This record gives sequence, C-alpha cells and structure tokens, in this order.
Amino acid sequence: MANRVLEVNNLQTHFFTDEGVVPSVNGVSFHIDQEETLGIVGESGSGKSVTSLSIMQLVPNPPGRIVGGQILFQGDNLLKKSTDEMRKIRGNDIAMIFQEPMSSLNPVYTVGAQIAEAVLLHENVSKREAFNRAVEMLRLVGIPSPERRAKEYPHQMSGGMRQRIMIAMALACNPKLLIADEPTTALDVTIQAQILDLMKKLKSEFHAAIMLITHDLGVVAEMCDRVAVMYAGKVVEEASTVDIFREPLHPYTEGLLASIPRIDETRQEKLHVIEGTVPNLLHLPRGCAFAPRCPKAMDICRREEPTLSDVGDGRKVSCWLHADGKEAVS
Repeated sequence: MANRVLEVNNLQTHFFTDEGVVPSVNGVSFHIDQEETLGIVGESGSGKSVTSLSIMQLVPNPPGRIVGGQILFQGDNLLKKSTDEMRKIRGNDIAMIFQEPMSSLNPVYTVGAQIAEAVLLHENVSKREAFNRAVEMLRLVGIPSPERRAKEYPHQMSGGMRQRIMIAMALACNPKLLIADEPTTALDVTIQAQILDLMKKLKSEFHAAIMLITHDLGVVAEMCDRVAVMYAGKVVEEASTVDIFREPLHPYTEGLLASIPRIDETRQEKLHVIEGTVPNLLHLPRGCAFAPRCPKAMDICRREEPTLSDVGDGRKVSCWLHADGKEAVS
C-alpha cells in the first residue's frame, strides 16, 4: 500500500438550524496517498468546502458540528485531537489555500510578516530567520522582487500575486497535505495556468499530497490523479482521472462531463445542461438524491438509496445501474 496521508471514513458534518438539521456532509469516505492529487468535484452546495473545513476542524460551531466518522491523518484520528493539538497541526502538517485570498490575508500586516508569523508559530527560529524564510517562499512562488514585496500590504498586490502569497504561506512549513479550495476561481486563464503549474512544481519539490476542490473539470484533467465526485453531501463516484473522463459510470458524472464546451462542436449546438437543481438538504428526496434529475432513473432509484460500491479497478460508484453483485464500501 502506498504511504497514506489522509483517510476519511464515513464523515458526517451537520448544521443545526431553526428550520432543521442540514446534513452538509453525509457519510463521505475517501483517501489520499503521498504525492497524490485528489480532485473533489461537484456543483455548489454538494459539500466540497464543508468537507475540507471538517478536516481542518474549522466548521463554525454553532451551527455546524461533526457528528460522526473518522479523519485519519497519517493514522491518527484528528477528531480526537484537542484544540491546541489541532492548532499545531494546521499550517504545519496540513495547510489550506482558501478561495478568496483577500478575505484570508490581514490587510494591516505586510505579506512578509504574515508568512513569517506562520513560521514562528510552528518552528523554533528567530524573527529574522522567519522573515528570510518568507522572502525565500515569495521567490519560490514567482513573486518578482521578493525582498521589496515582502514589505508591502495585500492591497498592493494583484489577484494572482495574492493567490501566490497564499500558496507561499501554506507551504512555508513544508506541509504533508495541502488543501486547495477553488484556488484559481477568480483568476484569468493566464494566471490560472501559472498557479496550476506552480502547484504541480511545488508538489514535486515538497513531496506533499494535495486535495483540490473545484468545479472546473479542466483543472481536474490538468492536475489530478484521482477524482471523487460529490452530490448532495455524498461521494457518488470515485476513480482515476483517466477513467472518469474516458468512461464515467454515474449519470451525474456523465452530465458534468457533457456540460464542458467542446472545440469540435458547431455554434448551432446547445451546451448540455443537467435539468433541475441540487436538492434542498433539509428535504432530500426518497431514494437516490439525484433521481429527480437523472435521465436514467428507475423505480428502485426513487425508493431506495444506493450505497457506494466497489466495481473493480479501484473504481467506486453509488448507483443502482452498477449495483448488481457488487460489494458495498463501508
């Protein structure tokens, strides 16, 4: 078995609201090995970001709470760690790049000071050594004139540079797992390509595992070794990136892939859309949550919920079309 960095087993994170209990993450399981990139994909509201916040134990409480499951990081269950223990793990062993860098960077501190703070928190170094590390990290992520830029503030940087600063901050302590939540969403395509190339380069240099959360299947094809497709708080399909693109098994995955514009299509052809909307998690439909939108739905889909099953070659799918004689994944 490869060196397993993260293993999530039956994770359940619920939000307790005045209207009822929202099962944002409802029995999610997956793993990530060393130097592997796992893509987590799905529409908005599928539970991708809440899964990442659960791993970091940053779910706002109240109203959110992890109510079940395991999060094993290098064999240790993070859910049994104290607040102080998790504080030492965050930023040191597990780092996260958030979607909006301006909401993550402090506007009243220089970027060099913010990167150095992460180093000072986790390593026994002087302030000068921490600042020098910050400058070196800025150089590593391609920030020009890093000594000067380290003394500037976030508002003085472009969007692409702020995202590079977030990556520099995340990698300052050589984490074993990097969680990137939509790291290129607000960037133009040129800067997006540069950020993705940078992440691939740094993964190779630091030997880190990456959990990449995105709705962009082009990014998945470029970056990921394996893909977990989420829908309504659950993983509905998991496979290698090659298998997902070559032969998707779940109708939802098929719909996502069919929605990608193709350069060989004529202008007269309309883009494929998945009919309907993501269900309200307060009132999930009976049976398979995707059944009301699924063009292949059968009677059993509307009565019983399928389990995530191993269908061979490392592939897993939660669909009655592939359930006969298969072994359910716990």
